[in-house]
Amino acid sequence: MNNTQVFSPDDEWIVYDTRNLDTELGKTCCIRILNLKTGEDRLVYQTPNQTEHGPGAGAATFCPTKSQVLFLHGLRNADAQTLYAITRRTGVLIHIDQPQRPHFLDGRDGSPPFTPGALRGGTHAHQWSGDGEWVSFTYNDEVIERLSHTDISVKDLRTVGVMAPVRAVSAPDANNADTFGGEWFATVVARVTEQPQPGSNEIDKAFDETWIGRDGYQKPDGSQQKRALAFQGNVRNKANQTITEVFVLDLPSNPSDLTKAAPNEPLEGTAATRPNPPAGVVQRRITFTETGIEGPRHWLRTTPDGSLIGFLAKDADGYIQVFGVSPNGGPIRQLTHQPFSVQTPFNFSPDGKQVAYAADNSLFISDLQTGHPHRLTPRAADENRPINGVTWSNKGDRVVYNRYVSTVVGRFIQVFQLSWF
Repeated sequence: MNNTQVFSPDDEWIVYDTRNLDTELGKTCCIRILNLKTGEDRLVYQTPNQTEHGPGAGAATFCPTKSQVLFLHGLRNADAQTLYAITRRTGVLIHIDQPQRPHFLDGRDGSPPFTPGALRGGTHAHQWSGDGEWVSFTYNDEVIERLSHTDISVKDLRTVGVMAPVRAVSAPDANNADTFGGEWFATVVARVTEQPQPGSNEIDKAFDETWIGRDGYQKPDGSQQKRALAFQGNVRNKANQTITEVFVLDLPSNPSDLTKAAPNEPLEGTAATRPNPPAGVVQRRITFTETGIEGPRHWLRTTPDGSLIGFLAKDADGYIQVFGVSPNGGPIRQLTHQPFSVQTPFNFSPDGKQVAYAADNSLFISDLQTGHPHRLTPRAADENRPINGVTWSNKGDRVVYNRYVSTVVGRFIQVFQLSWF
C-alpha cells in the first residue's frame, strides 16, 4: 500500500499495487482494490505489454471525495533501451467503476519549444489535497537529466509540483510515446538550485511533501492560507554540510493562477533551464536546526486543521521520534517519547489527536496532547515487522498496514487491518 490515502471515501475499499519489493515499481503491472467488508479483491488497472523493463504502475492513492484512484505509470514505450525511470513516469487516474480506462492527468513534452502545463520528466508520489481538487507530486526532469551528461554544472534536482483541472493540455504530435497531452494542468512549484549557498535557505532538493490541513492553515494575522504544501528541502549549513529542513509553499487559491508565469521565468523552462514555479508562489523555510530532520524515508504530514507539520528527527538520546512545528514557524515540539526509534512513515488521526507509526517491530499510536504511547500489536520478529506506512481510515476507527508473511511458496507482502469500532 501507499503510505497515505489508501481508503475510499466511504472506507469500504483500500487500494494497493502488486509489487513485493519497494524498489520494483517498474516491474509492477497491477492496481487493485480490496473491500474490507466482503473481502472482494478487484483489478482496476493492468499495464499494457508489461515487461521487466516497464512500463510499471504503483504508489496508488484514493481520492478523498470521489471513487477514483491515482497512481504513477511508467511511459508506455518502456523497453530494454528505454527503461522505466524516475524521469519517465506520469500520473494516471481511474474511476473504479470504469476499470482499464486510464486518464493521463499530467501531459508530457520533452522537445523544445516546450508546452506550458505539460512536464518534461516524471511525476511520482501523488497526493490529493483535502478537497480532492488538486494533486501534489515529486518530480524529476528528463531534459535537465540529459543535459547533465554533457554539462557537469547542471544536475537533475528532485523538486515538487502540483496539478489541477484548470484545463486540458495538448502536446505536439510525436512518433513515440514520450509526448502526450494531459487532462490537467501541471507545474513545478518549488525552487531548487545546483549550488546552495552555505547558511542560506537555498535548496538543491525538494521532496516528500504533504498538503497542509484539509483546508490550509491560519496565518498569524488570522487569515486563512487555503492552498499550501510542506516539504523536505536539502540545505547547506554553515559548515557546507547537507542537512534536511522543513519548508512551506504558499500557493494561489485560484487554480487558474497556476498558469501565470513570473517575468522571464517560463513555467515550461527552456532547453538549458528547468521549469519554474508560477508567479505568486512563496517558498519559506520554517525549521532551523543544527543537524536537520532525519530517519527512515517518510513524508511530512499535518494535522487536519493545518496547525502542525509532523516530521522525524533524533531526540536527545539519539532515537528517531515524531516532532511537529507550526506552518508559521516557531518552536519545535516533540510528539513521541519512546525508548526506541520510529521505523516507518507516520500519519495523524482524522481528529488530529493521535499519530500512528511502527516502532520496536510493533504498531503504536501516541496521544499528541500527553505523548502517551499505546502498543497495538505484539513485538514481531524482524522479518515479520510492519513496513511502509500506517494509514488511518477516514472515520478514524481503524488502521491498515503491510508486513511480510512467509508461505511454502515464498515471502509476500500482505495487508493487515486493526479496528476498534
